[in-house]
Amino acid sequence: MSRKNVIIMGAAGRDFHNFNVYFKNNQEYNVVAFTATQIPNIDGRIYPPELAGSLYPNGIKIHVESELVSLINEYKVDEVVFAYSDVPFEYVMTKASIVNAAGASFRLMGAKETMVKSTKPVVAVLAARTGSGKSQTSRKIVKILSDAGKKVVAVRHPMPYGDLVKQKVQRFAEYKDLDYHNCTIEEREEYEPHIVRGGVIYAGVDYEAILREAEKEADIILWDGGNNDLSFYKADVTFTVVDPHRPGHELKYYPGNTCVRMADAVIINKIDSADAENIVTVRNNVHTINPDAVIIEAASPISVDNPELIRGKRVLVIEDGPTLTHGEMKYGAGTVAAKKLGAKEIVDPRPFTVKSITATYKKYPNIGILLPAMGYGKQQIKDLEDTINNTDCDSVVIGTPIDLGRILKINKPSTRVMYDLQEIGTSTLETVLKAKGML
Repeated sequence: MSRKNVIIMGAAGRDFHNFNVYFKNNQEYNVVAFTATQIPNIDGRIYPPELAGSLYPNGIKIHVESELVSLINEYKVDEVVFAYSDVPFEYVMTKASIVNAAGASFRLMGAKETMVKSTKPVVAVLAARTGSGKSQTSRKIVKILSDAGKKVVAVRHPMPYGDLVKQKVQRFAEYKDLDYHNCTIEEREEYEPHIVRGGVIYAGVDYEAILREAEKEADIILWDGGNNDLSFYKADVTFTVVDPHRPGHELKYYPGNTCVRMADAVIINKIDSADAENIVTVRNNVHTINPDAVIIEAASPISVDNPELIRGKRVLVIEDGPTLTHGEMKYGAGTVAAKKLGAKEIVDPRPFTVKSITATYKKYPNIGILLPAMGYGKQQIKDLEDTINNTDCDSVVIGTPIDLGRILKINKPSTRVMYDLQEIGTSTLETVLKAKGML
């Protein structure tokens, strides 16, 4: 029987994982191409033969997604696998319609086909949307388990934007590890908060190999989810974070809706800054699709290291990049701090942008007057630095989870905004962990 020709649509993450765990050594399929979107500069590469296995001695080319229909025709493709996340249902079905109209079948792969089983207990942290608050939730869970004497090792959803062979298995425990692996700003935003607290976090490309390394030094594995994707590992307890600033998104986004349905506990975050009506809407939506989930209400209170740099000042606000771009949030922690502390003005950076930062605003015109901390590679990091330094403002408010001053030379006074998860009520992360036998 001839092998089915397959294209995997992705964004340098879930696509590689699905290939590794299902297609790599599967004689029934022939993966002819990956396509890439969402993240800049990840197409035009090769998924290398060192990772692709014996069935693919030349590796697999990664094309820009706009070439999808021509690739289906060129390679006589039988099946297209959709393998990225944080997109509306309408978007997914539009892609399905494009694929079907070109003559191929459209596939969404589920947990049984893609989740790897660990030899250690696994706690998974997921979300309905990017920017809901997974990171502070993960940090809080690590602290709870560590205080109970457990050795917790985190594994982060992939962000392999460099040399894929070198990034097969990455371990981060010190600042120098970030430099060694030439981490982008997005990667640093996820790894640095764990490192600062003395934790260990893994990431990379081959997530079964990563898991086996992490298991060697862990009592419990924490899946630190990204881009509102499903866990790559079969979890013993699953937390899903939802955002009342975007009510209804927990029902209408893929695979965020799935993440809510899979949850043992759903955290309604940011209740300190969300409208009461929106909180009720989200709670009701969660109850409708997962009535058995424990509901945890939580806030993400902010702290500012130099508030005097905000009060009465004209400030440039920098927020987490993916939260503003495909996460579609209109503001973040930096904006909350600027308004709370009485900034005179939030300065519009768009007249001062350069190169790839200008292109980001063209691709995501709804970002508005905030500056996303884009930094996919050295050139974009330099473009971000130039944009900040060009902007006519009194000071810079950094709402990302990392110290941008470590990698950028900012020519103005700057202050960092930090935030942690604070549960409100009797249902907490700890009570759920105890009920699931993790403590």
